[in-house]
Amino acid sequence: MEYRELGKTGLKISSLCYGASSLGSVFHETKEAESIKAVEAAVEGGINFIDVSPYYGHYKAETVLGKALKYIPRDKYYLSTKVGRYGKDGVNTWDYSGRRATESVYESMERLGIDHIDLINVHDIEFQAAMEGGLQKVVDETLPALVELKRKGIVGHVGITDLQLKNLKWVVEHTEKGTVESVLNFCHYCLNDDELVDYMDFFEQHGVGIINASPLGMGLLSMRGVPDWHPAPKPLVEACHKAALHCADKGYPIEKLAIQYSVSHPRIAGTLFSSANPENVRKNIHWVEEPIDWELVREVKDIIGNQQRVTWANS
Repeated sequence: MEYRELGKTGLKISSLCYGASSLGSVFHETKEAESIKAVEAAVEGGINFIDVSPYYGHYKAETVLGKALKYIPRDKYYLSTKVGRYGKDGVNTWDYSGRRATESVYESMERLGIDHIDLINVHDIEFQAAMEGGLQKVVDETLPALVELKRKGIVGHVGITDLQLKNLKWVVEHTEKGTVESVLNFCHYCLNDDELVDYMDFFEQHGVGIINASPLGMGLLSMRGVPDWHPAPKPLVEACHKAALHCADKGYPIEKLAIQYSVSHPRIAGTLFSSANPENVRKNIHWVEEPIDWELVREVKDIIGNQQRVTWANS
């Protein structure tokens, strides 16, 4: 496993990171015992960065992850969780107020069974962008609350996450340098979309570390294909399916190629994937330790063609 510096945080994280959203049965129903084994397999395989959120499974993912972490020494992993997105009884909620952010951190620590969060993120800031106060509320209220928790030693570092790269850039531009220490962006450094590259110089100039997520494009780059709820437009879905079939004909799973591609960029500190299946976790770790077929990457990108960098709104 390769390890890379996350901006100026001093954290050296694994190039492949573990996203715990699956533990919340976000994609399909999961078994708690198997989920715990998946987390253990990740750490045993050299992954040292685990990301979660109270939103995933409406607190279930944090709760299950907390049970798994009981069996893992605290010095074996860095832990990232989030504030801003929540839910209860199947209903999604959002609250980016400073008060709620502070409360949320302490609630997350209780569910996770820890007394320190290495990285705390403002979750999917585009939702606040659409609410009263817009992104300025993240700048004026959410982030200062988290910075205060950092000052107290409750959290180690502060970051922001979003699908929309322009929102991440805007918040970094409108906060004091050093406030935002990392960004987490998804679906923008994968086989069908590498827009994240356009923003790397900006983030690095501001000392901001880069975390990538969703190397499979939330299912676009898989033989299984996208779930019914996937927001990608039909032409993109069809192009990615053709690419998946091409990889299958070559005896090289597109999932393998997608994971390898997403961890390949040296300026991205880590790439998050999620699975509650320990065998899938071990398989992904094994894949990133193998050399990538760059010729096949070129073929896949040609097949996707004019659907490259076609994106969508979050939901």
